[in-house]
Amino acid sequence: MRKIANGLLIGVLAGSVAGISAAEPSPPAAASHAGNHDFDFEFGDWTMQLSRRVKPLSGSNEWVKYEGTSVVHKVWNGAANIGEIDLDGPKGHIQGMTLRLYNPDAKQWSIRFANSANGVLGDAMVGGFHDGRGEFYDQETYDGREVFVRFVFSDITQNAFKFEQAFSDDGGKTWEPNWIATFKRTAS
Repeated sequence: MRKIANGLLIGVLAGSVAGISAAEPSPPAAASHAGNHDFDFEFGDWTMQLSRRVKPLSGSNEWVKYEGTSVVHKVWNGAANIGEIDLDGPKGHIQGMTLRLYNPDAKQWSIRFANSANGVLGDAMVGGFHDGRGEFYDQETYDGREVFVRFVFSDITQNAFKFEQAFSDDGGKTWEPNWIATFKRTAS
């Protein structure tokens, strides 16, 4: 049932955000029409600055900042990749891993995240890139209630990009960002 609900969620959210335009992002560097190289822009080593909302969906606007690194490794000639983040901030240390897989039949990516603090690989976010902007959606339980989750990759250039995670507890009508990260490529 959850897979059916997630499928419906993706369809509803994709239709509702189709009219939202990005602020002139550059397309992924080596994107093909099929999409299996959409994440090629991210391969390599990055510095990362993260702002994290401490208590999402609580009315609080308290944010903490983290700094660290991100490394993304190509797998299957770009049709999959593994990313690792290692960050420090006033609320502690964050180590995370992202697994991204391209489904050539659906022409969509799935993204799963794991945090070293709990060692659990999360549910798949599903979506893709259009006009240089990546959008991915899921439905998850947060703080005892069901919420929609959205990942957005934007402002993509060869040496920088932005990532934002947001929650919606009103069926996708409004979104509250809770992770905003900027990435800058390190000199090789």
